[in-house]
Amino acid sequence: MTDNHDRGLQFDLATLIGRRRALSLFGGAGLTLVACAPSTTTSNSTATTSNASSSGTTAAGSPLEAIPEETAGPFPGDGSNGPNALTQSGIVRSDIRSSFGSSTRTAEGVQLNIELTVQREDGTPYAGAALYLWHCDINGDYSMYSDRVKNENFLRGVQEADSAGKLKFVSVFPGAYSGRWPHIHFEVYPSLAEATKAGNKITTSQLALPETTCKEVYGTTGYTQSVRNMSRTTLKQDMVFRDGVDHQMATMSGNVQSGYTASLTFAVEG
Repeated sequence: MTDNHDRGLQFDLATLIGRRRALSLFGGAGLTLVACAPSTTTSNSTATTSNASSSGTTAAGSPLEAIPEETAGPFPGDGSNGPNALTQSGIVRSDIRSSFGSSTRTAEGVQLNIELTVQREDGTPYAGAALYLWHCDINGDYSMYSDRVKNENFLRGVQEADSAGKLKFVSVFPGAYSGRWPHIHFEVYPSLAEATKAGNKITTSQLALPETTCKEVYGTTGYTQSVRNMSRTTLKQDMVFRDGVDHQMATMSGNVQSGYTASLTFAVEG
């Protein structure tokens, strides 16, 4: 990959906010920004039980602590750092595997359905909220930025929450690039109109993916590089997740043959 991910780290370290700031800046200079790597010993990393289950299955009406604010990273595609996908016709879609507009190339990889439920802190559904979601491809590249996929806009999309606060994306499982735990970025907006004009967002955060599922996926064709990258990073070392993933770790179901589903219920302020 010809992209300078070291530049991305500097961007991330400069923009980390909220409760992550001190942890991310302390000792962060030795990290290289990238998207997926595991811990073989960390209890949080096994993810489909304990904290992950409680985060993913909280009943509607139950109060929740707001999901932590995180960096959008250097490749958000929301106009804050380079190109803007949010104002492009076609960005509002559930299936984000293919590019839209001038290209129709489809991203490769194991299918991943992403099912999210957005609530307010009092546990009521945030009906009508809009969520912009994006992540890297099987090679750890980000569309619109990385040289190999600079002319693509796949693995990016916007969806509006229904009356129950629920929304769904169909994507592919992201690859692992050196220095980061496997993750998916998202921004929450108060409405679809605000999202599609890249207006004022409510929060920016990240979804963490479980180690067990990552290892299963990375054993399939096309993810060879991810196996190596995953062996070099732990959840406790990750610049974003190392202070805990109680509200961000996905609950997983499925398999490599039929695809996986990553689920999370989370709250936002307001």
